[in-house]
Amino acid sequence: MKRILLGAGLGMAAALALSAPAQAAKTLVYCSEGSPENFNPMLNTTGTSFDVALPVYNNLVQFEYGGTKVVPGLAESWTISDDGLVYTFKLRAGAKWHSVGDFKPTRDANADDVIFSFERQWKTDHPFHKVSGGAYDYFNDMAMPKLLKSIEKVDDLTVKFTLNAVEAPFLANLAMPFAPIMSAEYAAMLQKKGTPEKLDQVPVGTGPFQFVAYQKDAVVRYKAFEQYWGGRQPLDNLVFAITPDAAVRLAKLKANECQVMPYPNPADIEAMKKDGSIVVQEQEGLNVGYVSFNVTKKPFDDVRVRRAVSMAMDKKAMVAAVYQAAGVPAKNPIPPTMWSYNTAIEDYPYDVERAKKLLADAGYPNGFETDLWAMPVQRPYNPNAKRIAEMMQADLAKVGIKAKIVQYEWGEYRKRMQQGEHQMGMLGWTGDNGDPDNFLYTLLGCEAARPGGNNLSKWCNKEFDDLVVQAKRTTEIAARTKLYEQSQVIFKEEAPWYTIAHSVVYMGLAKNVVGYKMDPFGIHRFEGVDLK
Repeated sequence: MKRILLGAGLGMAAALALSAPAQAAKTLVYCSEGSPENFNPMLNTTGTSFDVALPVYNNLVQFEYGGTKVVPGLAESWTISDDGLVYTFKLRAGAKWHSVGDFKPTRDANADDVIFSFERQWKTDHPFHKVSGGAYDYFNDMAMPKLLKSIEKVDDLTVKFTLNAVEAPFLANLAMPFAPIMSAEYAAMLQKKGTPEKLDQVPVGTGPFQFVAYQKDAVVRYKAFEQYWGGRQPLDNLVFAITPDAAVRLAKLKANECQVMPYPNPADIEAMKKDGSIVVQEQEGLNVGYVSFNVTKKPFDDVRVRRAVSMAMDKKAMVAAVYQAAGVPAKNPIPPTMWSYNTAIEDYPYDVERAKKLLADAGYPNGFETDLWAMPVQRPYNPNAKRIAEMMQADLAKVGIKAKIVQYEWGEYRKRMQQGEHQMGMLGWTGDNGDPDNFLYTLLGCEAARPGGNNLSKWCNKEFDDLVVQAKRTTEIAARTKLYEQSQVIFKEEAPWYTIAHSVVYMGLAKNVVGYKMDPFGIHRFEGVDLK
């Protein structure tokens, strides 16, 4: 039997009644590609889990809808000191909290909630720090514990952040999903009841939609929050129908069982564009798909092996077969649409004989055995990881490498890869804030090479790390660009990844969906969306 989490004290019948016409004049169904790990984006790094939290929460600042500009969120304004070390945020007056179950808020959002939300991630002695495992991967991989000097309450509606060093992308970082503002009052109630983990399972925020229920691996339900500071939403209800198979998502879209579907199969895109009942949106993705070589495990501790494997696999054939017209081969760890992309870098060629020679030089003339992890779900940066893994497996066999394909459930897969259990493993990244730091430091810096970190290769190169840290501390774009260009040269020489592709991202919408905009950061927002 599937476990049900009902967030508003509803019974099953009442929760399902939300789909009845009298209850749901306007219900939009989004066919999500996977199940969330939980409902707290502090604890996650995947878009699948971010998406379910976005309707519920506000950050201090946010990106404009469908864009990259930082605009007010729960904070209506802010100032930055001349030395770039102090950020003072003025909060909105009258921002209301959702109610859920036994929780009925007695006050509006204030500075105490901001401090609670950041100190939970920052302070190891915070009463909620270890709740739900306490793995704040984004917060830690971005070195936020070292960056923050203090967070102070000036008054109920004013909060002051003081940094230990200048951080060029700091404001944009605060707009990322890992920094939601949660209710300290709700947390205190749950702690008193002995159920603190419900803070991450039954979410309470100040966002446009209020959480109603989650049926594991099946459906998430929300309703419009009547007192939302940004105005009551046009939609009455928002439903995430968890649908891992792209063909099934498309069938549901055609049958009007869902009105928005992400990540169609590349082979279906042309037919979708010709279907009069479907609107296809597309956007060049700020993403990269890659294979991580775990440099802490033999034989991938040897750069010659990493280079050999990179030459043994036919990237162009993979991209043509799997991405088709929706992707381009990748040579750098950041997408070509991002500033500081180093166009001068040359990719490793597909060259079987050179690969064999490198393997022999490294002491593996007859190859070796390895695992090759493949994601179990579609992601914007990789539409079919299993198919790519099979093509890689066939290519590697030509140089004597026997690769065993490994798969786990999505949450387990990501967790195990972050712990470094793999030898070779596929993953990817969609940028969160439009800054190269979000790729180069978050995914490849030494801080993130810890167990559980987002540096899946566990590669810590001091020369590379010094460059990307220096870039964080520099506000002048031209200087930052030079530093990032140099860092990409080191990345290519050391080959901690085999870069696969950058993809174009497609979304399928029913014709009656109004106001939906693709997000450049690969997440799905429904604020202001309507059905005509």
